[in-house]
Amino acid sequence: MLNKAILTGRLTAKPELKTTPSGVSVTQFTIAVQRGYKDADGQYPTDFINAVAWRKTAEFAAEYLDKGQLITAVGSIQTRRYEDKDGNRRTAFEVIADEIMFAGSKRESAADTPEQTAAVSEDENLPF
Repeated sequence: MLNKAILTGRLTAKPELKTTPSGVSVTQFTIAVQRGYKDADGQYPTDFINAVAWRKTAEFAAEYLDKGQLITAVGSIQTRRYEDKDGNRRTAFEVIADEIMFAGSKRESAADTPEQTAAVSEDENLPF
């Protein structure tokens, strides 16, 4: 059986690193992924996909990723059932991201903030 998810989209917020009571690093984030077609208004519909990263992947995401950045996340889709505060049974769907990588150019990522833009122009000749 195969359960593989590959998503490329923009982060809706900066991933925040948390630690479980047993000391395992974890972060949750949402990726805005445009669909491959335009709707009747000429806009690309966007899906907001929840994702979770654990351990080193979570630490990487929290340290290097920021809101609006274009990323690719590779992992699997997982479901979990829970009961909400009103006692209703719910099912959550999320991507467990085993790999996260930058999908945009360094210059594109840096264009969001002046501080990053200055750093990029100084490192212009780097191979990445």
